[in-house]
Amino acid sequence: MMNTNTQPKSVAALTLGAIGVVYGDIGTSPLYTVKEIFGSATGIALTQANIIGAISAIFWLLMMVVTLKYVILVLRADNRGEGGVMALLALAVSTASNAPKRKKILLALGVFGAALFYGDSILTPAISVLSATEGLELIAPSFKPLILPMSIAILIALFAFQQFGTATVGKLFGPIVIVWFVTLGAIGLTHVLDNPSILQALNPLHAFNFLVDRGAGVFLAVGAVVLAITGAEALYADMGHFGKPAIRIAWSCIVLPGLALNYLGQGALLLTMPEAVTNPFYLSFPQELLIPAVILATLATIIASQATISGAYSITQQAIQLGFLPRMQIRHTSASESGQIYIPAINWLLLAAVLTTTIAFQNSSAIAAAYGIAVTGTMLITTILTFFVLRHSWQYPLWLALGATSVFVLLDTMLLASCSVKFFKGGWFPIALGISLVIIMWTWKQGREILLQHIHDNDPKLEDFVSMVMHERKARIERTAVFLCANADTVPQALMHNLKHNQVLHKTNLILTVAFADIPIIEKEQRITMQEIGAGFWKVKLHYGFMETPHIPKALEDCKIENVKIDPFSTSYFVSRETIISGHGGKMAKWRDDLFALMSRNAGSVVSYFNIPSNSVIELGTRVHI
Repeated sequence: MMNTNTQPKSVAALTLGAIGVVYGDIGTSPLYTVKEIFGSATGIALTQANIIGAISAIFWLLMMVVTLKYVILVLRADNRGEGGVMALLALAVSTASNAPKRKKILLALGVFGAALFYGDSILTPAISVLSATEGLELIAPSFKPLILPMSIAILIALFAFQQFGTATVGKLFGPIVIVWFVTLGAIGLTHVLDNPSILQALNPLHAFNFLVDRGAGVFLAVGAVVLAITGAEALYADMGHFGKPAIRIAWSCIVLPGLALNYLGQGALLLTMPEAVTNPFYLSFPQELLIPAVILATLATIIASQATISGAYSITQQAIQLGFLPRMQIRHTSASESGQIYIPAINWLLLAAVLTTTIAFQNSSAIAAAYGIAVTGTMLITTILTFFVLRHSWQYPLWLALGATSVFVLLDTMLLASCSVKFFKGGWFPIALGISLVIIMWTWKQGREILLQHIHDNDPKLEDFVSMVMHERKARIERTAVFLCANADTVPQALMHNLKHNQVLHKTNLILTVAFADIPIIEKEQRITMQEIGAGFWKVKLHYGFMETPHIPKALEDCKIENVKIDPFSTSYFVSRETIISGHGGKMAKWRDDLFALMSRNAGSVVSYFNIPSNSVIELGTRVHI
């Protein structure tokens, strides 16, 4: 009986959380979408046919992309319960071990998708907060000069609050987002009742005719309509936090009805009062409710921003574990929820980028041009990776895998092409940012491979070294030494330096490597693998999933070695720290060598990353030419 009672409650709680976090971004799209469709940049005349057609296009795009693609199809492609482009990449790549060319293409796609997601994380806070505060101008034109300073103040406060964790803001704003969606639906319904002819928009033929009538201008129209689905990627990225049932229930029962009614209501308002096109969202509210509407919208945009900022932390952690970014300090902000993390370096870099974007673009309409490319690019990459998962991971027949994804590939390609029309009006920004981040991520991954090859090329084999130790009488001390290394088959640099300079060996020596799997979480029973070599040497390998934060001392507590107790107070951790010296004639261009050396110097400490007590660490340096 207890189970049946608690299960609905837990799903209800997760659904509340999903509404507050997952749908914050897409939930604020009504603030600017309809306004942008009929803006001067698209040249779409404000006629009855165009109004009905535009609202029809929005409605059916929500149904096709969000409901059919994400809620029904893509949510099925989970990596042990985790979602997002990096989790999907790990799932797709795991099937390509015997196809190096395919693996390389998939890695390139996944890395670029992650890079575009960072662009989304920069643009979402900027456009959302600006579009909310622009309602001040409707309250009183004299408030217009306050829009930009107030937006900047809100953004600074938002990023400064991140260090306290998302749990507090989620609990506080979850109910407010429900009020937001109920308000969207209620205010939309009042206008639909005033002018029911807008219900013709539910017929997809009106969307088709609207797009066909645009002719060559169809790309401009679609590029504006696509703003209605910004934030759809968050459904998939946040799946690990809330689960499929909660995300699907929230969309079907609250989010979709609220959005659909509001867009229909804005269309009905324009049919009745065309002059409201300057800001159909805010002008749909009665004058006496305008101030509460601005306050509510501002709170909603803060939550929309929170979703993408949290997503940036998660995708950074996954990229670090998969070897695409250097180590960074990761703080866990919740004792019960492992996914709630805070990465200071990413937080402040995002804030700097968001403020720069806000000041440079000045208003939400200008940012809207750049926004669509980041969103649609990530969507297209997600669809392509989903095909490879269906075909190669789940072994679906080719016809079925193609049938399930080809329509969405065509749709996503059209959406991306439409947004690309705005390339010179701001669309270049996420592309330039994406290319820069791809270069950084690829340089780090390739540089690490070259570095490890240089380090271990001339290192003696571990087994040979242990055999030599067995026949030599080296001084031994009654302690345990843990040598962290990337390759357990060769003698760690730190061990060589310790023996050379201190002329001693510890009684117990653990040659420790840490491996990150392409699944989110490793079961505790599978955490440790060990192999005894002899002469007091053991190879120890710790396994972690890409969503886990490694804690070496805690893991070693479960390391069972006969007659050996790994006491945290008498165990020494030896770490080798490389100083990179770049030069000409390497495997990478000189400027990439320099970039890798710079990232290596500024990488987070391996000590804090692996949660090793700093007073138990001996760090030995080595210079490596690449």
